[in-house]
Formats: sequence, C-alpha cells, structure tokens
Amino acid sequence: MKHYYTILFSLFTICGISQSVKIPTDTMVVTTHTTTIKNKSISYTATTGTQPVWDKKGNPIAALYYTYYERNNVKDKANRPLVISFNGGPGAASVWMHIAYTGPKVLNIDDEGYPVQPYGVKDNPNSILDIADIVYVNPVNTGYSRMIADKEGKLPERDTFFGINADIKYLAAWINTFVTRKNRWESPKYIIGESYGGTRVMGLANELQSKQWMYLNGVIMVSPADYQLYSTGQPIYSALNLPYFAATAWYHNMLPAALQQKDLLDVLPEVENYAINTLMPAIAKGGFISETEKQNVAKQVAYYSGLTEKEVLQSNLEVPTKYFWKSLLRDKTGQTIGRLDSRYLGIDKTETGVSPDYNAEISSWSHSFTPAINYYIREELNFKTDLKYNMFGDVHPWDRSDNNVREGLRRALVQNPYLKVLVQSGYYDGATTYFAAKYTIGQVDPSGKLKDRFTIKGYRSGHMMYLRKDDLISANDDIREFIKDASSNGKAAKYTKE
Repeated sequence: MKHYYTILFSLFTICGISQSVKIPTDTMVVTTHTTTIKNKSISYTATTGTQPVWDKKGNPIAALYYTYYERNNVKDKANRPLVISFNGGPGAASVWMHIAYTGPKVLNIDDEGYPVQPYGVKDNPNSILDIADIVYVNPVNTGYSRMIADKEGKLPERDTFFGINADIKYLAAWINTFVTRKNRWESPKYIIGESYGGTRVMGLANELQSKQWMYLNGVIMVSPADYQLYSTGQPIYSALNLPYFAATAWYHNMLPAALQQKDLLDVLPEVENYAINTLMPAIAKGGFISETEKQNVAKQVAYYSGLTEKEVLQSNLEVPTKYFWKSLLRDKTGQTIGRLDSRYLGIDKTETGVSPDYNAEISSWSHSFTPAINYYIREELNFKTDLKYNMFGDVHPWDRSDNNVREGLRRALVQNPYLKVLVQSGYYDGATTYFAAKYTIGQVDPSGKLKDRFTIKGYRSGHMMYLRKDDLISANDDIREFIKDASSNGKAAKYTKE
C-alpha cells in the first residue's frame, strides 16, 4: 500500500490542472512503500522533488530534482549509511542506476537486460536499501532539474554548471544542503557515480572534504570514464583496449580455439600483461618500430582480438574501437556489436564501412528506461509535472579544462584514513573499458602506498553490468560488502606505524 503527502515551498504548484511547465524551486512529494529485499520485508519512505542550488548571495539559480529513499523504523540513524548517487554523460539523468541497479525498483527486462513489454518497473530484491539510504541526484538540465531565471528573467551563465570543476563545485554545495536538511551529518557517507560520474565522484571526494568539510567513508565508481586518460595520447589509451577486444571476441566465439576453450577470467590476465608490457611500448615507437617487431605484434594482437593481422597492420597496431564494433562479426553474421555493451547486436545499412550506423545498446536501453521512469515518477512516486524528463540533457559545450580529479581523489584518500574506493566494470564495455579503469586507479596512487584502500570488481556484462540478472545480484552484494568493509566500526581515523 502507498501513502503520500506533498509539501510545497515555491510559488509554483504541481497539479493535474497546471498550465505551467516550470519546475518548482523547492518542493517534496513523500510516499511510503514496502518491499522485500534479501527475503526480508522492508518498509521505506520515498521523498522526491526539487531542492535549490544557491548563488553566493543566497538566491536560487537552479532546482535539482532528486529521489531519496529512507528505510523506516531505523532507530540508530547515526550509524545508518547514506549513499549519494549520480550517473554520468555528462548530461545523463540519474535514472540508470535508480531503476535498474541499487534502488528498490528495477526495470521490467529479461535476465540479460533486453526490453520486455509491458514497460514498467518491479520490486528489486537485490537493492542496497536494506543496509543504506539512497538519494539519486539529477544535475542541471537532466531529469527535471533546470536553471532558475532571476527577477529579470535572465538565466545563470552556463559555465556555472557545465564543466568538470563547475559541476563538482555546485553539486558539493547542494549535497551539503541536502545532508543538513535531512539531518544526516552523523551518518557514514558514500558517493557513487557511473561513467562520467566516475570523474564527478573523484572530484567530489576532495571538494566535499576540503570545501564542505564533509568526510566520506567510500567512493564507488561504476564503469568510470577518466578524461585524463583519454587525453594522454593514443599509445596508452589504444593499448588499454586490447583486453576489452579479447573479452568481446571471446563472448562472440571469435578467438582461436586455444583461447576460446578457456574461461574468460583465465584469458584476460595474459592479455592485460601483453597490453602493458609489449603492445604499449610497441605503439609508442610509432614509425620507428622495426618491421619484424611490427609483424610479431600484429600477429599477437590479431590472436587476442579476433581480427585479422592485415586489419591490425592497416591500423598501424592501433585498432579504433569503432572499427572493432563494425568489423568483428562482419564476415560471420554481418552484424555490428554495441559500444557500451558489446553483447548487443545491430544491423547496419551496409556491411562495409569503418563504424556502426548506430549504438545498438543505447537504442535498447532507451526503449526500456524512458517509459519506465516516466511511469514510475508519476504513478508510484506521485510527482506530477508536464515538464519533459531529460534522459540526456543540454549541457554542452562541457569545459574539460583543469582536470585534476585524480589528484583530488588521492588527496581525499591520504587526508582521510577512513576513505576507501570500489571500482566496478563490465568486461564487455567498449566505451569505458575495465582495463582502463584499472589503469586509472594505478595512476591515482603512483606510490602504491594506498593499494589496500582500492577494490576492483569485474562482471560478465557491459557498461551497465546490473542489467544482467546475475550481475545485478553480485554487484549489489559487492557494494554491501564494500560498505561493511569501509565502516569505521568504532576505530579512530589515523595512520599507524604498523
């Protein structure tokens, strides 16, 4: 049974007869629910609505739409973890993890993640709501979040929100307001970000601690995108793609028999070693590589990728991912494979070409997520508005300058002995590959002295690994274990000589 009440703090209203499509600056709709998680009945309250972003003068310049799930009948709130969740893009709404991963509802999809009609949501028996409260935050122009015009009708400058550092700054301030309003300062706090959200939460860890004086227990990065890695130059970035190529070729039965007959997890360490120790330095030599070495490397890359030696040589050892998605199955089925999840198949106009016509996985995901979130917010959370829910919002151009989030995360870690990091990646993600995530973590802490503060988990799926039922279960359990491991358990936050 569901009960609800509405609290409004703005001049605008949300109602069936409203003719305005402006989002309220400050409003809440509260409903109560029950569900079953890990075979236990859970009663919880869902609060959805908007909370302002303030400028330096205390005026609202944006309203961020959020959904907050809080377990009922918890006596000890001080020890109840709070998880603050973001998706990525930049420009993606916080819908993906909300109704497909950690929240109390998941999409109506099959066990591998494909759409099933009728569209909608169902209870999520694997949600982490049993052990932590969760708030899903939509940055400006995503979901129902929007900028707020001043008294003259002028909107804020776009660079206030749309850039790596601007995004981190205003979201940290917003989190401070949220935590204060909800009286969660005592609670252990965790931030989780998917894709570009990985960049976001790396930066937020430092910003929250250094500017908001809010110390965290954990940072969780799901299929993280590291823009510092993308701008390092091709020898590094290109070589890091090889383990992903091998995983995907293995999935589609395109590897030589000697590799194909092995389990995936027995294949990948060998490929990772080759990528770092042989392929990366070979690519770095450019045109000065010897012909013998070039031929040997091309042969081995072909062996691990399912492509031909000729294709590898024609790419000068640096096979573009777009070409891989187009070419891997060209002579087998003529189909393309997905970018964010290469288990997905597509059909192009022609089999020739160097890149797919479209991303097969995005089409599938939009197919199932869009109707589900619109139905769920209106009919189950009772938030009524005619405003369009932006699955992907207008946030570009995005300022990527002065990107120091890796160093920000390192500083947050060394300044907070409680803080730990969990990285979750799918082996078949061709956009933010699992091995690139491993590489990023190594660069965050080049000293190696913080190595025991990082946990890296891989899954037999893609960018949104939780769409596959088996990985939905294991990935949520991994977060549960991480939250438990990152709890203070009454110990002092300090370094020792041991």
